[in-house]
Amino acid sequence: MHVVMFCHSLVSDWNHGNAHFLRGVCSELLARGHTLAVYEPQDAWSVSNLVAEHGQAPLRDVARAYPQLASRRYELATLDLHVALEGADLVLVHEWNDHALVRRIGQHRRDNPHYRLLFHDTHHRSVTEPQAMAAYDLRHYDGVLAFGRVIRDLYQRHGWARQAWTWHEAADTRVFTPLAHEPREGDLVWIGNWGDDERTAELHEFLLEPVRALGLRARVHGVRYPEHARAALQEAGISYAGWLPNYEAPRVFARHAVTVHVPRRPYVRALPGIPTIRMFEALACGIPLVSAPWNDCEGLFEPGADFLVATDGAHMREHLRALLANPDLAAQLAAHGRRTILARHSCAHRVDELMAIFAEMGAPHRAAQQQTEKAHRP
Repeated sequence: MHVVMFCHSLVSDWNHGNAHFLRGVCSELLARGHTLAVYEPQDAWSVSNLVAEHGQAPLRDVARAYPQLASRRYELATLDLHVALEGADLVLVHEWNDHALVRRIGQHRRDNPHYRLLFHDTHHRSVTEPQAMAAYDLRHYDGVLAFGRVIRDLYQRHGWARQAWTWHEAADTRVFTPLAHEPREGDLVWIGNWGDDERTAELHEFLLEPVRALGLRARVHGVRYPEHARAALQEAGISYAGWLPNYEAPRVFARHAVTVHVPRRPYVRALPGIPTIRMFEALACGIPLVSAPWNDCEGLFEPGADFLVATDGAHMREHLRALLANPDLAAQLAAHGRRTILARHSCAHRVDELMAIFAEMGAPHRAAQQQTEKAHRP
């Protein structure tokens, strides 16, 4: 099968977690013998910010880390969809794409019904910016892949798409795996972006204050940390280490004893059932994890067995103290979490789900033929 993807970026994961998941999905598709073409805009903000901070070296590094992957960078005004979509069987269009591109691809699908076309939503904008999402023209799309049931239901309730499926993110277990014999560098590491104050209070309660109170050796990786955030980290005794290529996370996890999960406020309050992709990746790496509260209403994990849940800052301190003092407890928790990822939440599982959705929709040429025959009936 020939798969075509239009994403914000495959080559840059600077403040762009969807790149983690797509790299894993693309790798799995290629490993199964499918052919693949990935398109990303020439002026993608993730690439622009990465290059502005670190130069061209990270782009060369990701090519070495993922030699099987490549993307084609385009200018919207000159993009030839007839060339890009020739021979396609399945086309995925991520929601961080220009509205005009989304519309043009839908129009191409209307006039060239030889492939299936799906919109891929991995953000909270369906709740926080519904007008922006309603503005996407999905009339000619076959449906939506939503990374949580609540988002899937929103598309169906608002009539934004003809049908929608839940397609959670997952860990690329080719990359995210435990690494043995790494030297211990600290007690706790957190990998995540500060962002738009969507979890500032939560980071203070569940990360900064517990680290300060326990006197832990801690490190934070991520981007978009304003000056006040860096000052708060320093005051808590936390080392700020900046951007980390996501494929380097297993090495960093292996050098620390524990990590935490602090979801953004929109997901906790309005979009239950959706963890950050960092949670899948951390559990895949076999590091014990303590999470701030979130509602696992879809039963992705087994809280208390895959990870511990802290109801407040004091509870977080108790859990971290217990895990650091009891290596057997930490090892048991880490092993259970990794087993769950390997059993249900790898990118291989998500490709299985994608293939099942494709089969459910039926072969494009057959559906198109039936539509044509119906149109010509007397």
